[in-house]
Amino acid sequence: MGSFSLLAEGIANAATWHLLLATLLGVVIGLIVGVLPGLGPSAGVAIMLPVAVGFDGTAAIACLGGIYYGAMFGGSVTSILLGIPGDAPAVMTVIDGHALAKKGEAGRALGMSVCASFVGGVVGILLLASLSSTIANVALE
Repeated sequence: MGSFSLLAEGIANAATWHLLLATLLGVVIGLIVGVLPGLGPSAGVAIMLPVAVGFDGTAAIACLGGIYYGAMFGGSVTSILLGIPGDAPAVMTVIDGHALAKKGEAGRALGMSVCASFVGGVVGILLLASLSSTIANVALE
């Protein structure tokens, strides 16, 4: 249960205005990178790494995390609206999302995509927080 208390403490520390501003900046840049074809989350983080070095340590990680998650969602924008996946994870979004956009329900498809991205990110972080100590112990043995 110690990992969840550390996670709660980290969330409380991340709720400061300068970390939220760094994350917002990262998400906006990530959305722009994600919309560009051929550039995915990894490329976005690599491109913006020299800029993030100018921040302090925690703000740099928050900005890079925002870039990664923003680029993951940004790839679904072109997939839904244009039917062109920008990177490999957005390929499956073309099938259902672009079909909804053709029917005039692009807003609904984008809303479902952002909701699924949020839920997937939260579930992934919670699983990582709950299983990280167990996986570390197994790796050390």
